[in-house]
Amino acid sequence: MPKKLRALLLLLVSCVYSLSLFAQSVTIKGSVKSAASGETIPAVSVTVKGTSTGVYTNEKGEFSLTVPSLPVTLVISSIGFESKEVNVTSASTAVDVTLASASSLGQEIVVSATRVATRILESPVSIERVSATTIQNAPVASYYDVITNFKGVDMLASSLTFKTPTTRGFLGSGNVRFNQLVDGMDNQAPGLNFSVGGVIGLSELDVDNMELLPGASSALYGPGGMNGTLLINSKNPFKYQGLSFQVKQGIMHTDNRFRDMSGYTNWTLRWAHKVSDRFAFKITSEIIQAKDWVAADYRNYDRATGLPKGGDRITDAGYNGINVYGDEIARDIRPIINNFAAIPGYAAIIATLPSTMPVSRTGYTEKELIDPNTVNFKMGGSLNYKINSNTEAILSGFWGTGNTVYTGSDRYSLQDLKMGQAKFEINSKNWLVRAYTTQENSGNSYNLTATTSYFNELWKPTQVWLPEYIAAYMNGRVTGGLNDQQAHIAARAFADRNRPAAGTPQFNQQFNFIKGVPIGKPAAGAPLGGGRFLDKTDLYAAEGQYNFSDITKGFADILVGANYKRYVLNSQGTLFADSTGPIGINEFGAFLQIAKELFKEKVRLTVSGRYDKNQNFAGRFTPRATALIRLSPNNNLRLSYQTAYRFPSTQMQWINLFVGNDYQLIGGVPAFRTFYNLNGSPVYAIQNDQVTTNKVTVTDLKPESVTSFEIGYKGLIANKLLIDVYGYYGQYQDFLTRRLVFQTATNRKFSIPYNTTNKVKSFGYGISLDYRLPANFLVGVNFASDELTDVPAGFQAGFNTPKYKTNIKLSNTGFGARKAYAFSVVYKWMSSYKFESDFINGEVPQINTLDAQVSYKLPSNKYIFKLGGSNILNQYYVQAPGNPAIGALYYISIGYNIY
Repeated sequence: MPKKLRALLLLLVSCVYSLSLFAQSVTIKGSVKSAASGETIPAVSVTVKGTSTGVYTNEKGEFSLTVPSLPVTLVISSIGFESKEVNVTSASTAVDVTLASASSLGQEIVVSATRVATRILESPVSIERVSATTIQNAPVASYYDVITNFKGVDMLASSLTFKTPTTRGFLGSGNVRFNQLVDGMDNQAPGLNFSVGGVIGLSELDVDNMELLPGASSALYGPGGMNGTLLINSKNPFKYQGLSFQVKQGIMHTDNRFRDMSGYTNWTLRWAHKVSDRFAFKITSEIIQAKDWVAADYRNYDRATGLPKGGDRITDAGYNGINVYGDEIARDIRPIINNFAAIPGYAAIIATLPSTMPVSRTGYTEKELIDPNTVNFKMGGSLNYKINSNTEAILSGFWGTGNTVYTGSDRYSLQDLKMGQAKFEINSKNWLVRAYTTQENSGNSYNLTATTSYFNELWKPTQVWLPEYIAAYMNGRVTGGLNDQQAHIAARAFADRNRPAAGTPQFNQQFNFIKGVPIGKPAAGAPLGGGRFLDKTDLYAAEGQYNFSDITKGFADILVGANYKRYVLNSQGTLFADSTGPIGINEFGAFLQIAKELFKEKVRLTVSGRYDKNQNFAGRFTPRATALIRLSPNNNLRLSYQTAYRFPSTQMQWINLFVGNDYQLIGGVPAFRTFYNLNGSPVYAIQNDQVTTNKVTVTDLKPESVTSFEIGYKGLIANKLLIDVYGYYGQYQDFLTRRLVFQTATNRKFSIPYNTTNKVKSFGYGISLDYRLPANFLVGVNFASDELTDVPAGFQAGFNTPKYKTNIKLSNTGFGARKAYAFSVVYKWMSSYKFESDFINGEVPQINTLDAQVSYKLPSNKYIFKLGGSNILNQYYVQAPGNPAIGALYYISIGYNIY
């Protein structure tokens, strides 16, 4: 037989065989409804019992599942409902299933605790979980705020859209001790060193769940997780299908106290479509528009102590307002005034003057400098392809841009900030690999202090302004008969004549010019440069993990993983010491986890270890050991020993920035010691704004670390009361912080990073009680306490956490006719606390807030209406000195197909 004919016959046989197989397959169709409300339920899992074959119901609650043959048993399951098994013997009749409601207390599945799926009741470490249903019913304007309803969580708002969470202390804007991962990607801006989950990341309708690991968590998730790790996971288009949208409109500043009443807009859209059993995609977008909260703390600031002090612009000629900028430029005019002593009539007045007479330039308030219009736009999407029933390939990306305000060592206006993340991932039952990149662009962002100081120099240089001030002051004292305060007021008015008023064309033209000139880049009209920083730093990362449990289950469950990161710093010399070109930083790490059941599965012991290496620092090993003791069904005791650490941030390694207080922020890599000759030309410590005789030796930086011990209990009593309680103890060492030094040979001040030798200890505890009442009502209360001890006198730890805080909650996710009504009320209280930062120190008063929301769902057409607000009593509060005062935000929304 000719070869071509033989090949043709084989092809025909294979086609006939394939057709026969196809003919034997059976497609089962059906729907799933709620027994309580009668409405269809989307995103319900429908699987063939004993296999991985399955689908999810679509937005109409319908499913279509192809199986090789009948009969089969289908398992129908969804969180919040009782699972049901259905025997299917014929495909000619639709399989219509109703599911009864069930309590989900303690039944959620979490992954972050051990990187494998675990019931939350059996997590060996403390963990909190937020579901999409929780977000839908929470009285918050942004899903990011939901985690503040959990025990022990603190959140710092630098502006409406820039918020930073932490647990167990060390709250700060852009917290580098707290990891945030979005779909497995590090959400930190690689150059600016703060996470941007609330600005750039998932839109609200695309959030499937959030998992929060309080405290040390580096052993599985790498450097940075000293005070917690937050994992935000998006919705899979195979499971969550259809078109969804939400239009939220609100009002802010209702009492016109800091700003005229203004609107709030948040529009969100998501569209997901399953093209076939193998391919699905989604597209998401969200836009937020509002007039931001106002930072209006005009108290006088003492640079020597870092604390507010008495006096204002009228009573103190050297006034330095907290949220006033440009007044950081100050000079002692007393030595210059002494030169007037030879003039007849002047000596007698000069003899009565104080020994020092600081005078500062006249500044501008933050409200006058920053565009109040906050705009945040983000979009995302994914292409999902199922290679087989266990393996899925995902190509996804997120991109966002916006205006916001950030508090670091100063206040920064982030204008036209852009950041994008793109990822390719393949995950299977026992393994995953992913590669992603983060692309950052600081846009037209600028430093408020530097910009305003240079603006003052632009309209009138200090070398002109100051002599005018001194001459007018002395003239007022000697010939005008003015007292000291009156003479200072008159002198300022004279020196400030023709000063551009905020908002005028002259002001806008000059200020926009200076804020557009890059830092350290002299330009015509700006010989010292301007306030804009350029940053286009990138991150490239790859990671993978493999679960050997199917192979080693007779011995133990074994999980291994590894990752690689490369940072490429690119600020063109405006932020980093990269004037000659981008700077690369490489990191890699690997972990091993072994878990074993002991004593007839009464105890599950898990040990893990991780090794990480940054090219600029010695490698670090971080071990973890946990034990879960099953006291009885749904009642578990947990014990853990955990370690965590962080490498110095990219800024702490390579920053090279001149700031408004006449000193240079520099990094800690050895190149800076060489370039500035810090050890060859001695530097001396500065304390209380005075140079001391204490010589400082600049040494190599080390990673900061914490060792933590925890005991906890989580139990479900009578299927109604969920109890979670914990206590922890931690010890921090090698704190990374900064100190000011003075180099006598160059007459320059530097802010240098260093590790402290102090070891400080933290301890705390927390408890939460959630009780399911009849008719689907849920009441909850939680309480937490965190404290730092063994802090040496004069040491600034930056713990920044209330000693006590509590939340009280009452909610119902469905009551009344057809379970169409829902509501949630949350009361929060936290005690006063001390706040320390590079910007300013001070006391934060206690905070009381009340949040509430009611909603009504139209089951027939999937629409939901909400009316709610955060801080509805409009009790303004500030979470850190120099940060904005936050008032009420009231909103109404309409949503479609939200699940």
